Amino acid sequence: MTRVIPLAPYRAARPAARGEGALQFATPPPLALYIHFPWCVRKCPYCDFNSHTVRDGIPEDAYVAALIADLEQSLPDIWGRRIHSIFFGGGTPSLITPEALDRLLIAVRARVQLLPQAEITLEANPGTVEAARFAGFRDAGINRLSIGVQSFNDRHLSALGRIHDSAEALRAIELAQRMFERVNIDLMYALPQQSMDEAMQDVERALSTGVTHLSCYHLTLEPNTPFAAHPPALPDDDASADMQEALEAKLADAGFRHYETSAFARPGQHCQHNLNYWQFGDYLGIGAGAHGKLSFHDRIRRDMRHKHPNAYLDAAARGEFVQESREVAAGELPFEFMMNAARLNDGFHIDLFQRHTALPVDVLMPRLLAAREDGLLELESGHVRPTLRGRRFLNELLQRFLD
Repeated sequence: MTRVIPLAPYRAARPAARGEGALQFATPPPLALYIHFPWCVRKCPYCDFNSHTVRDGIPEDAYVAALIADLEQSLPDIWGRRIHSIFFGGGTPSLITPEALDRLLIAVRARVQLLPQAEITLEANPGTVEAARFAGFRDAGINRLSIGVQSFNDRHLSALGRIHDSAEALRAIELAQRMFERVNIDLMYALPQQSMDEAMQDVERALSTGVTHLSCYHLTLEPNTPFAAHPPALPDDDASADMQEALEAKLADAGFRHYETSAFARPGQHCQHNLNYWQFGDYLGIGAGAHGKLSFHDRIRRDMRHKHPNAYLDAAARGEFVQESREVAAGELPFEFMMNAARLNDGFHIDLFQRHTALPVDVLMPRLLAAREDGLLELESGHVRPTLRGRRFLNELLQRFLD
């Protein structure tokens, strides 16, 4: 087992003094691990994620070996730090075999200090999973499953290019709940030619399964996707806003806390990995196209791995996983922090900004006060929270924090 140096006791960050060129962290933010799996059975027409259609099979053994080597090369950057959560995203990570996943998680545990109760999430699609594979994922150490259902309406699933139908989705959810205590369902609304009744039927069907976490996303037309090139007929802005308000009310009545822009959970069921993102925590990203944010004693750095799977594997052979790396300028940090933290409906305490950016609070305060004057934020006793208007017009709020 690799020896891990424990963290020093927590202390608040000492802000950089005026005129200093470098940040000064006493203790870095919490650290998570993101692992990207870039393959899908078929690319959905709305998806702009780094995913690639499987054509000649998945080079699973080579890819797992590359992930392990990628992690090993990153160890000097995270030495002595504890991993609070792991998230397997994609693509469709459930295409990996349980045996390969087990081999990978054993390698991770041997190289980093993973907290005993760390949340380990795997994204899965209903069209690519079965009971035996779920059991294997659980035995490998996965303790939270996120299922990309998107809709329970077969007409809408077809319009979205999904490879599963509603019956497969319900069966996958039932199987997942037998294997895992924590299951999330991804839903989308404002779908092509979707009515309000149909959107609410999707929410009601999701609630009927008994899952404890829902992620509800507004369908958007992302650049460089088939939907952007050939837009389908979508509900207008007013109809979409009505759907959003109705589903928020429905989930609130069902006991779900709307804790982030698109996330709803029963008490104690929040996604810890995503919360770390939104609180401007650190994350090491490995795998094709994975992004990372790491804090050092005097700076914050963002990295991106080589994007295409073949390019990533070629880079692995050379031991050159990182394609782009840059230090985040101090002037960018207020916007970067708020771009994440403003998504939290309950907001944050102003001290979080100081701890996770190493900047003094007075850098942020004038902009917070101006946003409060415009009705976009609430600010009381050091606690910052977006108003309903701030949540609805998040881009307008975030523009206040651009350097």
